[in-house]
Amino acid sequence: VQLQASGGGLVQAGGSLRLSCAASGTSFSSRYMGWFRQAPGKEREFVATISRFGVNPYYADSVKGRFTISINNAKNTVYLQMNSLNPEDTAFYYCAAGSPISSYKYFPSAYGYWGQGTQVTVSS
Repeated sequence: VQLQASGGGLVQAGGSLRLSCAASGTSFSSRYMGWFRQAPGKEREFVATISRFGVNPYYADSVKGRFTISINNAKNTVYLQMNSLNPEDTAFYYCAAGSPISSYKYFPSAYGYWGQGTQVTVSS
């Protein structure tokens, strides 16, 4: 299974970006696809995740109300629409796929597949 992320870039504070992550591989059967981010000198942190059924998205408190995760199962692609971006959102964003036990879906270690990451930079 391979995950290919795209859509990062440089944006001014208050702007928007849309990240995409396409999964490929004949054995792709992960129940969740999600996004994590990592800023320099910080640990990788949970951003959002969604089940393959497209229900019950989950968000970190820091992005709730600003970010929206969605999934297109026909394309094995997960999206992250990011609005009202601020400099604190600057980080490398990684997509992930896995089948975590529900209570562990917020932890990077619960996901077995990772994309290469895409840089998001928000200028003030």
